[in-house]
Amino acid sequence: MLKIAYHPVYKHPLSESHRFPMQKYDLLPQQLLHEGTCGPENFFEPGLPEDAEILRAHDQHYYKKLREGSLSRREMRKVGFPWSPELVLRERRIAQGTIDGCLFALKYGVAMNIAGGTHHAYSDRGEGFCMLNDQAIGAHYLLAAGLARRILILDLDVHQGNGTAEIFTGVPEVYTFSMHGKANYPFPKEDSDLDVSLEPGTEDEDYLSILGKHLPELKKTVNPDFVFYLSGVDILASDKLGTLAVSPEGCQKRDQMVFQWCREHNLPVQCSMGGGYSPRLRTIVEAHAATFRMAQLVFF
Repeated sequence: MLKIAYHPVYKHPLSESHRFPMQKYDLLPQQLLHEGTCGPENFFEPGLPEDAEILRAHDQHYYKKLREGSLSRREMRKVGFPWSPELVLRERRIAQGTIDGCLFALKYGVAMNIAGGTHHAYSDRGEGFCMLNDQAIGAHYLLAAGLARRILILDLDVHQGNGTAEIFTGVPEVYTFSMHGKANYPFPKEDSDLDVSLEPGTEDEDYLSILGKHLPELKKTVNPDFVFYLSGVDILASDKLGTLAVSPEGCQKRDQMVFQWCREHNLPVQCSMGGGYSPRLRTIVEAHAATFRMAQLVFF
């Protein structure tokens, strides 16, 4: 059964300037239920993680300031959101959704988080709308619990996973792969274990060819026993914050390639949604919904 983490707090009531992209967190589960891709039994509401789980990935001083609201204005400007207790609660619930998703993925092969993919969160700071790195927290959870020995983080958001790369520098059990737009934020970029920078305007054929070349190589060189997939749909040509030119069909094919590769090699995969900033909200929701449809098709 496909299990999906969702909580109403995912749609945090932000200022007017941030309201539009946040609406997708409510509309996406509604769409999946409406079209019959999922039923109520597919969804679960995550609780809150123990602080110890977060502190495996994040600096104690930073997390304390985040919880207390004592981050400086400059630090919060880098995040991009105004601080509030509700915002911190949202980040913590998302992290627990990914932790729970790890366990469901081990049981069913795949699990999803309606939100997450907060890959710009460093161990000691937040950036780019990310404060707690949900997949980094999930990876550390698996390692600490002895549930995985070799983890691949497959980041296919249009933006490099700079925070994830920093968190796992010097951690050989976790291999970070980021395939992103060369001309996209962040600047400068961190060093993942493997970075693939794509030229502006990269279209379906080249994008899928490059991904198709790297997936078999990752199986050989990394040989993971668990995969985290960050499935940002900001690779679309319509995306306001992206520089690539992938079509909706190409984005669906990307998801199909990743999920089929995971299933073929018996690799449990936890999937977080990541970015999506096309001008039309319908485009964003449809692109994300296609990822859930593909997970159902490939695994169930």
